[in-house]
Amino acid sequence: MEEGMSSMQQKATELEHMAEVLLTGEQLRLRLHEEKVIKDRRHHLKTYPNCFVAKELIDWLIDHKEASGRETAIKLVQKLLDHSIIHHVCDEHKEFKDVKLFYRFRKDDGTFPLDNEVKVFMRGQRLYEKLMSSENTLLQAREEEGVKYERTFVASEFLDWLIQEGEATTRTEAEQLGRRLLEHGIIQHVSNKHHFMDSSLLYQCRMNFRRRRRLLELVTEKSRLVPESHESPFCLRKQNHDNRKHTSFLSVSPTKEIKIVSAVRRSSMSSCGSSGYFSSSPTLSSSPPVLCNPKSVLKRPVTADELLMPGAPYVRKTFTIVGDAVGWGFVVRGSKPCHIQAVDPSGPAAAAGMKV
Repeated sequence: MEEGMSSMQQKATELEHMAEVLLTGEQLRLRLHEEKVIKDRRHHLKTYPNCFVAKELIDWLIDHKEASGRETAIKLVQKLLDHSIIHHVCDEHKEFKDVKLFYRFRKDDGTFPLDNEVKVFMRGQRLYEKLMSSENTLLQAREEEGVKYERTFVASEFLDWLIQEGEATTRTEAEQLGRRLLEHGIIQHVSNKHHFMDSSLLYQCRMNFRRRRRLLELVTEKSRLVPESHESPFCLRKQNHDNRKHTSFLSVSPTKEIKIVSAVRRSSMSSCGSSGYFSSSPTLSSSPPVLCNPKSVLKRPVTADELLMPGAPYVRKTFTIVGDAVGWGFVVRGSKPCHIQAVDPSGPAAAAGMKV
């Protein structure tokens, strides 16, 4: 039994590392779009849409403290190329080179391979966002075998919730989904003694999809401990202010700095560990903070009354956005009213018609 759990944990760690590479690559892609490093380029009278120049990316990584030197930067980007996250626009170069060659993120040209593992992580991210919503009470502090654990859920209650949310039609189907989430390192038994099963056992989220990743994590062997509260600016959380059905979004403050943690891990569904199957109280390191918000796009302040005024030059529109593995693909800033600060050009929000 112990050998089986150990083998499964090793496999989950491998899959979790793959998910980390995917999430890191996606967050980098959003930042490069935001700073216009990715754009349409011409060469020999031909236009290559949504691409970046290899040499310019290396310069950008060093300028933004994502790499200590050109050699390290090349190794980091090669990781993305090896995992089919980026590719040469003509697929003529399998090695990333520090020259004036055009590369592109596969998500920007629709060639990213959606295999079964990627689909599980995308589904896991959607469930993670639902679990972390402020109105959800499934996650609570509980005890198992005399030990108290934070943010746990009971397996049987989790199955009821999956069926209630329409993620599964039967308990058997819901239990199979729970087992896949555990096998992919998205959830875990609180003491790593059991696989997922329909029972009163306690489980926790292991990954934190929201936290801001750094490319340097891709070449370090150590896992990382990261607080669940550190989230990507493109991963917004829904919250209800009162009993009414109005829904708003929590946005990243314009002056907020997101610190990077170096300890032992990464994450996705809560404040649990990454490469280490279980993690306890994570601590922040002295890594330099990363400013993750661009300057405001508003030319002048606009009040809520002005927006609702009859004859005002504004159009009211409702969007239905289905999030992907990283989030909804847009950034909200401000309050009363808030405004759209940035939209990922190839993300779910842009696909739904949202614009800055």
